[in-house]
Amino acid sequence: MELTLLGTGAPAGLPRPDCPCAVCATALGPDARAATALLVDGALLLDLTPGAVFAAARAGQSLGQVRQVLLSHPHDGPAVEVPAGLPQPGRVPDGRELALLTGHRVRAVAMDAPGTGYAVTGPDGQRLLYLPPGGAPAGLEENGKDGYDMVLADVVGRPDALAKLRAVGAMGPATDVVAVHLDHDVPPGAELRRRLAAAGARAVPDGTTLTVGVYEDVPDVPRRTLVLGGARSGKSVEAERRLEAFPDVLYVATGGTRGGDGEWAARVATHRERRPGSWRTAETCDLVPLLADDGPPLLIDCLSLWLTDAMDAVGAWDDAVWADGGERALRERVRELTDAVRATRRTVVTVSNEVGSGIVPATASGRRYRDELGRLNAAFAGECEHVVLVVAGQAVVLRG
Repeated sequence: MELTLLGTGAPAGLPRPDCPCAVCATALGPDARAATALLVDGALLLDLTPGAVFAAARAGQSLGQVRQVLLSHPHDGPAVEVPAGLPQPGRVPDGRELALLTGHRVRAVAMDAPGTGYAVTGPDGQRLLYLPPGGAPAGLEENGKDGYDMVLADVVGRPDALAKLRAVGAMGPATDVVAVHLDHDVPPGAELRRRLAAAGARAVPDGTTLTVGVYEDVPDVPRRTLVLGGARSGKSVEAERRLEAFPDVLYVATGGTRGGDGEWAARVATHRERRPGSWRTAETCDLVPLLADDGPPLLIDCLSLWLTDAMDAVGAWDDAVWADGGERALRERVRELTDAVRATRRTVVTVSNEVGSGIVPATASGRRYRDELGRLNAAFAGECEHVVLVVAGQAVVLRG
């Protein structure tokens, strides 16, 4: 089954008309995207957009053999003129299946937002799933049981759609995930590629033709990632974003609850509200057993609080205790942790503070903590495939 992406952008396109934002200002040339529309085997058109005929011509395709036009979402603004020779666009009721004379079968998949998803099975048995902008599937127990060779979805806007598909086995490691409906939420180029790769997805330029079921270079989601950053840099948001396309994440909070501290409780509540409802939380600093066990991805937030707990346990704040075995005991705890990270088979995203670039602490204990956190970050980073530093909400890739 052959698929040509006549457009890969949001309904308003990218750049948006008359939008002065930084992303729209830089979405030029190959980064400019028309509204998403898909041509399947020259016979099925999913979403009719302005300029579809010219887009097809630029891609070396013709719409002259299209036998069915289906719409996936409500279209704002004036009605799109139907080019001569094309059938009138329609929508398939949720749960119903449409059989084409070309041998394609199209099943309408119910969404949790306005719109319709389409599961297309080609004459050769290959299967693709196309989701509308801003939508994630509903009723997956019935619809996603056989698995898809390709998924085209609003990965940036609704990463949880991928999590739902993965949860029921509708996506596997070899599923080719292509991001469509791309808008001005993420800068084009390297930043977009990095964000999509973390979700196991990719983007392609308008006019690209893909063969469904042919194994492409599906992005490998890094097993171990360390996210560094200063206070309020956006490091926790970056870490959470890396796993929001996966189900059943275990969020490991190393800071505890701190009963009676209202400001800390507000911080914890903010973090909880950001997490998907399917994630679970464990409040613990005992990380080694979690890393040794098999299970869903771990998001550990954060190493700096783990170090505080470890230094408390070995008496590191007391100079005499530190000199009489405390330093050696802390080194052993760090070694056990980094060994566990090296051996783990789980996907792990870990957050830590980068504190070595500021003012030198005024106290000996403060300088000791700063130094030990620097050593811990360096040792932990040495065991990770990806290391990023978040500055002012922007992720700078240090490794991977």
